[in-house]
Amino acid sequence: MRERPNSNEYTPYQGQYVSLVPEGDLIEILESQKTRTLDLLSGLTEEEADSRYAPGKWSLKQVFGHISDNERIQSYRLLRIARGDQTNLPGYEQDELVPNGPFEDWTLSQLAEDYRTVREATLTLLRGLRAADWTRIGNANGQPVSVRALACINSGHELHHLRIVEEKYLKAK
Repeated sequence: MRERPNSNEYTPYQGQYVSLVPEGDLIEILESQKTRTLDLLSGLTEEEADSRYAPGKWSLKQVFGHISDNERIQSYRLLRIARGDQTNLPGYEQDELVPNGPFEDWTLSQLAEDYRTVREATLTLLRGLRAADWTRIGNANGQPVSVRALACINSGHELHHLRIVEEKYLKAK
């Protein structure tokens, strides 16, 4: 999918993620991000993965767990909207999900496997969409959103967090 969503296909808040996605085929971009993220994870030590850049902030393990959890949720929404479901899909509260996740108990290899599995499932879903599916619009968290916007949001959300990882967690590395 090369055609980007129009600004009326996502909220202004989601626009911060959509704007981070480079031009090009979105499936190829997500494949490339998968490689980049897995390389980043493989270069961390367990000590680094347990670190926080400030008190009260998530550990690196929690950040990567959040990236995967968010992608699961956005891809679930994407699936339902692509299949024509017009149900208002609920939002979620990341600050409730992350601390209740198992991420700090996981090893880096478990985090990497979880991320890889989620991304492969997303890519399989996207590859199976028909052209008309990409422009379907549904409702998530009380707001209209398109399939192609959700796919871009998955990519941009990850890019957003990777920038934070590089700027705040790994700047001294």
